Amino acid sequence: MDPDLIFIIGLVLGVFSIPSVLSALSDGHAPRVAAFTIIASGVMVFWAVSNKPGGYDINEIPNVFVQVVARYLT
Repeated sequence: MDPDLIFIIGLVLGVFSIPSVLSALSDGHAPRVAAFTIIASGVMVFWAVSNKPGGYDINEIPNVFVQVVARYLT
């Protein structure tokens, strides 16, 4: 499997789970599903970083995102 794709999916899942955590905490509920999603996101990002030689730089993330989206949309 492509580490770039797994990395981007992990990042997107992590970003999308933040509002779910905040919503659950503000309603007084335990953020169980959001916590599971954050854990899965972290595992995906860790796997992608460990399987790509040299890992990812912060400055490289937007280019990787655009390359992955362009690869699957064209």
